Amino acid sequence: MSHIPADLKYTKTHEWARLDPDGSVTVGITDHAQEQLGDMVFVELPELERVVTAGEECAVVESVKAASDVYSPLAGEVVAVNEALTEKPELVNQDPYGEGWLFQLQPGEALDGLLDAAAYTAVEAAETD
Repeated sequence: MSHIPADLKYTKTHEWARLDPDGSVTVGITDHAQEQLGDMVFVELPELERVVTAGEECAVVESVKAASDVYSPLAGEVVAVNEALTEKPELVNQDPYGEGWLFQLQPGEALDGLLDAAAYTAVEAAETD
């Protein structure tokens, strides 16, 4: 079972979201997702100022095994991207909840519709059974 921080919110498609003190939301992929994908070799980040809807494909992570779309957990505007991933995509593997974050949104909605850690644990467990 992978590491699932209790202070984050999650999607069924393995993205995480953290509400930051300034009201923005930082987004990344879960530890489970990066484990399933394997060693990251490329990350395509969304464009700054792009307006996304909840569930919209907005980034791509590519590993030695496969490429996978990343979906926005919320509607909002992209206000920052993790430029460090351009040179070091392996940060997603090394620290998926820290240095391996993908982008930040100025959300147009609350995080209420996302899963808490317990609900995401159940999603992950159902996939590994």
